[in-house]
Amino acid sequence: MAQRVLLIIGGGIAAYKSLDLIRRLRERACEVRVVLTRAAQEFVTPLSAGALSNDRVFTDLFDLDDEREIGHIRLSRDADMVIVAPATADLLAKMATGQAGDLATAVLLATDKPVLVAPAMNPRMWDHPATRRNVRQLVSDGVHFIGPKAGEMAERGEAGVGRMAEASDIADAALQLVGGRSEGPGPLAGRHVIVTSGPTHEPIDPVRYIANRSSGKQGHAIAAAAAELGARVTLVSGPVALADPVGVDVIKVETAAQMMEAVRSALPADIAICAAAVADWHVVEAAGQKMKKSNVGAAPTLALAENVDILQTVARRGPRRPGLVIGFAAETENVIEHGQRKRKDKGADWIVANDVSPSSGTFGGDRNTVHLITADGVTSWPPDSKDGVARLLIGQAADWLSHHRIDV
Repeated sequence: MAQRVLLIIGGGIAAYKSLDLIRRLRERACEVRVVLTRAAQEFVTPLSAGALSNDRVFTDLFDLDDEREIGHIRLSRDADMVIVAPATADLLAKMATGQAGDLATAVLLATDKPVLVAPAMNPRMWDHPATRRNVRQLVSDGVHFIGPKAGEMAERGEAGVGRMAEASDIADAALQLVGGRSEGPGPLAGRHVIVTSGPTHEPIDPVRYIANRSSGKQGHAIAAAAAELGARVTLVSGPVALADPVGVDVIKVETAAQMMEAVRSALPADIAICAAAVADWHVVEAAGQKMKKSNVGAAPTLALAENVDILQTVARRGPRRPGLVIGFAAETENVIEHGQRKRKDKGADWIVANDVSPSSGTFGGDRNTVHLITADGVTSWPPDSKDGVARLLIGQAADWLSHHRIDV
């Protein structure tokens, strides 16, 4: 049965890509209806969107013919899902605050169907605290995100994170979200992949904690790449300001102990990828109230204990050990040497070693330079986006599984 998609096109220069998105969705046997915001009509016309969708295009909340039948409610109910592409900063703000002043926002407020958002805006707008706050709110509300991507902007000399995801990627993510697949089962179909991502927060008192600078971008990209290849993916994520990858089961945790328990509960698996930057220590007895500075200027003494080693625990030989266990070694010096030692000490099959020194820009950035360390040696990959690293890693893991028999 064809999936029915309601596409809301926002008012940004990336709106022209949404015309290609209509075509990509129809290639995947989707029925597409289009809503154009007033600003979107400055970039694309109802005529062009209607010609590609082979349906009427909707623009006005107060259209007498449509609203006689409560049109915005009907539009929201008739679709299997809603896509917003491009989603501008303004449109995200309206969604996050529940506004319904035009047809697009009224439909979004009225729908009970999955919503997939493809942001597109200037990098400074994407990084603005207000936008980040709106994204966190929408993620909390259950809205799914794809992108934005890093690259050149329409404005001369502007580059960064803010480009709308490619039309084919949005179409594939949409089908995953509603339970369809566009290109067959994929090489990881029937496989279960566990990925850990982000930092952990180990409480000192109710307002302070021990943590690190991990953004979770690499781990989340790995989970998304595994889902793209057809795997059932469980992502165990520490506290991050990222959208949940489409088509992935996400378990959100705070501490290393909680992450370990979530991983144990998710086993068995074919592949386990420990990409999280887990805090090495926790405070033995976290204070129940906020700790105060003393009048004499003495710093409090914190008794620390080592956290459970998740990678080593998962890699331990036994009936529930995944067939392929991959760990990450985030190092600031002697990257390959430390990664080789970690692979042996932890019992991992592969280690992905990378330089996270401040000059590398890896923590919080969108690019990574890694070395894949296996029993056969070291392969140094060229610098790439974190999405690119994720796809290459998952591709090699899928190839490894295809040549090894694993029963889970």
